[in-house]
Amino acid sequence: MAGMTMKMGMRGSLAVMGALMAMVPAALAQDAVIAAAYSGLSLSPPTTDALTVCHGFGCQYRVELGLTSADHGALKKLMAAGAGSAAKERQAVAAAGAWFDKRIAQVAGTAGHVARANRDYMYDKRQFDCIDTSRNTTSLLLLLQQLQLLKFHTVAPPEARGHIFDFKAPHATAVLVDKETGVKWSVDAWTRSYGQAPEVMTLDRWMESD
Repeated sequence: MAGMTMKMGMRGSLAVMGALMAMVPAALAQDAVIAAAYSGLSLSPPTTDALTVCHGFGCQYRVELGLTSADHGALKKLMAAGAGSAAKERQAVAAAGAWFDKRIAQVAGTAGHVARANRDYMYDKRQFDCIDTSRNTTSLLLLLQQLQLLKFHTVAPPEARGHIFDFKAPHATAVLVDKETGVKWSVDAWTRSYGQAPEVMTLDRWMESD
């Protein structure tokens, strides 16, 4: 997809970081996610008070989203629906992603953005490429983790697919890991239009998708 060519080297670095995640203590896991997701773009990681929103392809445009107690309350309400199981928690994460997309639009001007924005939209500040959405969604997931709203999952570094040899366009996604099974799940907002829930599927399945 457009905006990804300059990120081709990211695939290898993210794969290495993902492997390291399985070897480090849980206390260091968030640091590994932050290093993989934000350091290459010179972004500050999210806090419970604020996070940086990327838009316009390749994080060309950036705006700070301040988070209020009302935002925290909205997320807690949405995530309460996922308390029963890992599968329900993933559904709740998707619902939180739809809410987050609308919340982002208030500061980034991205209301009405299209699904799968390609190079025709490059540097249109109203649109997102997968660098933008994978980082924004990772920020949401880390925020949920910081608010202790993830019971069945932890946040992993973004993952990438596609290179010249498999004829698939490069693409990146945010990732959750099921604590019990170790299965990784893609949380992909780039395939969805404004206000829609991100697409959630196993990372293995996502890797085989187009």
